[in-house]
Amino acid sequence: MNQVYLFKYGLTVLFFICAIQVFGQTNAFRGKVVDELNQPLAGATVRVKVTGQSTVTDVKGMFAFPNNNQSALAVIVSFVGYDDAERVITAGETATIQLVPNQRSISEVVVVGYGTVKKSDLTGSVSNLGSKDLNPGPILNPLQQLEGRAAGVNVTQIGNEPGVPPTVRIRGITSLVGGNDPLVVVDGIQGNMDLLNQVPPSEIASVNILKDASATAIYGSRGAPGVIIITTKKNTSGKTEVEYTENSSLDVIAKKLDELNAAQWTAEATKLQVDPSANHGSNTDWYDLLTQNGYSENHTLAFGSAGKDFNYRASISALSQTGVVINSHFKNYIGRLTATQKALDDKLTLTMNLNSGITQGAYSPESVGRAAFTSNLVSNAYISRPTDPVFNADGTYFTDPNVFHYVNPYAVAKTVINSFGPTPPGALSGYPGNNNNLFGSLRADLDIYKGLSAGWFGSWRKVDSDNGVYIPQSSTITLASGTNLANITNNHVDEKLMDINISYKHDFGKSHVDATGVYEWQAQTYNGDFAQARNFINDITTFNALQNGDLASVLPGDISSYKNDRRLVSFLARANYSFDNRYLFTASIRRDGSTVFGANHKWGNFPSAALAWNIAREAFMKDQHIFSALKLRGGFGITGNQQGIGPQNSIALVGAAGVVNFGGTNITNYNYTQNANPDLRWETKRQTDLGLDFASFNGRFAGTVDAYTAKTENLLYNYTVPVPPFQFPNILANIGSLQNQGVELSLSYEVIKTQNTILTLAGNGSLLRNKVLTLSGSLAGQSLSTNYVGYGNGYLVQGQPIGTFLVLKHLGIDANGAETVVDVNKDGKIDVSAQSPDRVNEGQALPTYTYAFTPSFSYKNFDVSMVWRGSGGNKIYNTLRESLSQLQNLGKSNVLTSAVPLGLVSTQYQSDLWLENGAFLRWQNLSFGYRIDVTKVKYISALRISATGNNLLLITKYKGLDPEVDMNGDNGSGGDNGIYPKTRTFSLGLNVVLK
Repeated sequence: MNQVYLFKYGLTVLFFICAIQVFGQTNAFRGKVVDELNQPLAGATVRVKVTGQSTVTDVKGMFAFPNNNQSALAVIVSFVGYDDAERVITAGETATIQLVPNQRSISEVVVVGYGTVKKSDLTGSVSNLGSKDLNPGPILNPLQQLEGRAAGVNVTQIGNEPGVPPTVRIRGITSLVGGNDPLVVVDGIQGNMDLLNQVPPSEIASVNILKDASATAIYGSRGAPGVIIITTKKNTSGKTEVEYTENSSLDVIAKKLDELNAAQWTAEATKLQVDPSANHGSNTDWYDLLTQNGYSENHTLAFGSAGKDFNYRASISALSQTGVVINSHFKNYIGRLTATQKALDDKLTLTMNLNSGITQGAYSPESVGRAAFTSNLVSNAYISRPTDPVFNADGTYFTDPNVFHYVNPYAVAKTVINSFGPTPPGALSGYPGNNNNLFGSLRADLDIYKGLSAGWFGSWRKVDSDNGVYIPQSSTITLASGTNLANITNNHVDEKLMDINISYKHDFGKSHVDATGVYEWQAQTYNGDFAQARNFINDITTFNALQNGDLASVLPGDISSYKNDRRLVSFLARANYSFDNRYLFTASIRRDGSTVFGANHKWGNFPSAALAWNIAREAFMKDQHIFSALKLRGGFGITGNQQGIGPQNSIALVGAAGVVNFGGTNITNYNYTQNANPDLRWETKRQTDLGLDFASFNGRFAGTVDAYTAKTENLLYNYTVPVPPFQFPNILANIGSLQNQGVELSLSYEVIKTQNTILTLAGNGSLLRNKVLTLSGSLAGQSLSTNYVGYGNGYLVQGQPIGTFLVLKHLGIDANGAETVVDVNKDGKIDVSAQSPDRVNEGQALPTYTYAFTPSFSYKNFDVSMVWRGSGGNKIYNTLRESLSQLQNLGKSNVLTSAVPLGLVSTQYQSDLWLENGAFLRWQNLSFGYRIDVTKVKYISALRISATGNNLLLITKYKGLDPEVDMNGDNGSGGDNGIYPKTRTFSLGLNVVLK
């Protein structure tokens, strides 16, 4: 451990020592590099033509070559997006070198599926974010860099448990059980959200988010929830550098619930005549015992070089986070290498990526507690009585035999070992614990002849997961009562992808054609095993020696293993056509064949088409001075979603169903565990998008507006079916449909833009309307009526949004302290059934609008940026407040201080008393940065220090811990059952680049 810290902090100290030692060097040649507006260009490469000596300009655009005895030097200045400039500079003078933007800079190339396109030629809805547009600060997962940065992209961090990433939803929830996570593509490698754990946040060069179907249809059956394309940093020509980035942060709990202390609890218990035996006379702050200040670190050392034919960049990263709940932490170590080699007179380009990652985690136990209250560990601290002691007189952990399933939360935190993270809604496994990740790729691109090129791409990804759980008897968890319980879970993922592509680009007068054809093959294999044992004689080996348990006590389900695979074969084609850079047309078609679908639907087609009109380039716009850019877009496409379908979901399965004794012999009985469904297919989303891109005042004011309608058909859902004719009472089928409609707006205005000062005001907002169209239909001749079912804390109702809250109307509290509700249909009784006429529609779980404000300011070497974001239009069912507000529980638990004036003794209703407004405004991020002048430093080309605060302020009427609860998960529950604490973070950062 000491060696690890020595490595982490030794690097930081070393860089500062280097900086101190080399200050004060004299310079014979100086200069300044500026852009077309005479603004300084930081990071431009200045190379001496004869010797090859090079340097990089600082934040002021300044450069220097010290200790040179010549009277004049010929230098070549280069910067990405600008034409190279060759100048002769004289000793003792400060030369000013102005660069001219090249056509590539004006184009602003954007990465899209299987290629790139100029931003001015985009026909689909794509959010393009460069590294400077991403959120700074204590970032441990790339999704945190996107919070508030793109319209229609909702990033939600539920609590701050180490290793648990945010959820992201692009244009809302489009599936009920099929999965809503977007496809992730990193340097061409496709994967699920866990692929982001292998991307160091500081190594990201750009993020492109494909939102509408005309852009995502190229990914066929994987593109319905949207696509996030990440491009990592590469070294540019003529530049050799070593870069170190460090960020250390302190996490403090932002808010805790206000509960009765020991004296208050005793006083209220006396008033309510609680049995004195429930008062054990202690004064315990359970929440304080279980929590602490958290700490996180992010270190990345990158180095690389570039020449005419070869360039590479390598990095090693260490990310760690200690949670605010004791004994919870997460560590992630990543090593990556990317290299590009040119050959055959630059006609052949070979690009290689290698990435290896190791994650290690310890998680706070989930789903623990009493039979009437199961939640996370922190929520159990809230429910524990303040008069209960932590330990018995003999030093063992305290339990109360008079309370059913009593749990001592401190005992759980100190004794339970859990390296397997909680499983998110709709996922097949938990968040990464102890994982080994490895992926690599190779791309070969060959220019054949005059715009005709061909390519081959192959990638291989392996994930090996080895996690365990140990629950000793001393934990006080009921599951381990009278025994010790241990289990291990091993999961292995093997994913291969290969594609062969051919493309053709050519100009025919004013016409430009860009066509691409691809054949793609994907193979995924999953296997793993689970083993569990109990009745260990001691706790020494935990889950590392299951054979030490009592093998005679093995129960059904204690041992299992699996292996399955899936294959996806695809043919796709895309054509882009533009005339005079005014009229743009894009069309694509993809045909997917998948092994996971039913026999009748192995293949699916996913077409798209989009048109765009660059109005600003029309002749009638030449004399106007309002718009410097104006483009109208429209598109339609069909995409698919196969996340919710496993490799064997379409076939009938038989499994063990207990043991029967026949003739004195135990015989394992078998029965159906799954129905066959030959019509099982992917969900399909049909989306239409209309957009407008504009810029005014020479580009200082710019914006984008999009309106869309998306309809998901062949909606996947688990239906209850009759037996017979079916063999099993449930079946996964495509029957229903739902709809999303929305409007998105992004704006940016450079209020001040001078040589030393830039002030930019930017923001975005979106409106979303979601509706369940139908869930009913027929399957194999059987009518399935499912248009009114429970969904999380709400309901699925035909014609209503997902997670509609149908609750009883709170009326008051009677003389006995019992809640009363409104008899809506006035029949003299209260009906609490799901379809009760006494239930009223009180809103929905999903936000109807989101917004963000992202201003930034820079003055000379100083810069500051911030992110404000929020959402609203939704309700939250505060289940935790409901549980902690009933005074009848005082004898066995604690209650909120607000429960005393409320005076509610008991309730048997799900009423709007616990339904709260979920709207909020959060000051998400504030970052200050300062670039230290290193003009006179020989070995340092850039040095920047920063300070960042996260989650600084929350404005909301919600009474719970935080309004960002599980409203965007795959079950859209909209309920607050208790979350891992949300934290407020303060961090310091350092970035240094060596010459």
